[in-house]
Amino acid sequence: MNDTPAPRSLVRALQSLSPQQRRSGLAAWLGWLFDGLDMHLYTLVATAYVAQLMMVPESDPTVGTHGSIIQAAFLVGWAVGGAFFGRLGDVLGRSRALTLTILTYAGFTGLSFFAQEWWHLLIFRFLAALGIGGEWAVGASLLSETWPKTWRPWIAAVLQSAVNCGVLLACVAGWLLAGKEPKYIFLIGILPALITLWIRKAVPETEEWTEARKGQEVPKISALFSPEVRGITWRVMIICAVSLTAHWTFLFWQQKHVLSLPEIATLDKTGKDGAVVAALMWIMVGSLIGNFVAGGLAKVYGYRRTISGMLLAYFAIMFLSFSRQWNWDSTKLLFALIGICQGVFGLFTMCLPPLFPVLLRTTGSGFCYNIGRIVAAGGTVFFGIFVKVGDFRTALLYAGFLFIPAAAVALLMPSEPEEAEAQSQPI
Repeated sequence: MNDTPAPRSLVRALQSLSPQQRRSGLAAWLGWLFDGLDMHLYTLVATAYVAQLMMVPESDPTVGTHGSIIQAAFLVGWAVGGAFFGRLGDVLGRSRALTLTILTYAGFTGLSFFAQEWWHLLIFRFLAALGIGGEWAVGASLLSETWPKTWRPWIAAVLQSAVNCGVLLACVAGWLLAGKEPKYIFLIGILPALITLWIRKAVPETEEWTEARKGQEVPKISALFSPEVRGITWRVMIICAVSLTAHWTFLFWQQKHVLSLPEIATLDKTGKDGAVVAALMWIMVGSLIGNFVAGGLAKVYGYRRTISGMLLAYFAIMFLSFSRQWNWDSTKLLFALIGICQGVFGLFTMCLPPLFPVLLRTTGSGFCYNIGRIVAAGGTVFFGIFVKVGDFRTALLYAGFLFIPAAAVALLMPSEPEEAEAQSQPI
């Protein structure tokens, strides 16, 4: 069978894809699946595990503070990993870098099992995040360079759905291990390492990257701020930094909000664990739907207006959810609506890489998307500390307002990535 991909403009159906394109798609999807798994294992047991490591009750205020610091370190590691492995993706190639990112996040997630102090867990989460942050840019670029350009909104939805499925796997693990010592859940995170041998054997480097590397040096990172590229770089950085701060503040602190609800606060440990998992599942089911809602809207209205509109919708639902106290059943439904709005981040997958030249593609998308994690890290701690103790609803309400400026800047982006793609070769 011919393994050479047909011209992407001629591919109209799945059966027309070459074996190389199919393997690249599967590799990226699995990478993102396990990305989501390892990403959210900590959020399921954060309160219980940190309290255990600190040898204090879960209700102790220092548990929330140290838990948010660990999450902040994770987000900083995500940003650093996005820049570091994004650079490796441009230097070594997409397939090799993808293998390294998966090994990194799988290995250090598993090592979280052996933490003896809260700061041990901080270090392991930081190092695992290096791989998770890098996998985003590398996997996105791998598909944007091998699959048809006209498919990008749907590819984005499918890839982002892989993350959601990974989070659902984490939820299943949380249910299966409910009532057990929280450290055991991190052993599940080792599983992704098993797919790396297949990736190295079956997934070749992309033709676009291979051609670009012939006789050319990979530009320095500083080229992101060259006159030809810096406009895109700054706008993408601002959108990602502001929106991801609000997004990750919600993802981390929603657990505390759920535990503070009157119907949940009186439950035993198993009941509370189940409520935390249930809340995350409602978010992820909504997000699975939202990915395809976002893809469909992008096909009709373009990336720019869709991203801006969905960020505004995210703000509106956050305001509705946290401007007053809701009961548990209503909270679950509102969380599902928030999940639908989170489909906007799936569009970033295929929208951002093509904005940059080929040999700056994983560097640029990884750096800009993940630099937002550093800001989000500070925001997660800020909204958790500088509000009234235990008043997580107010923290989440304030965080939601950040989606408004992010939506405004999104309107300054090219309507379609192909507009910038055509103008940015070469720098």
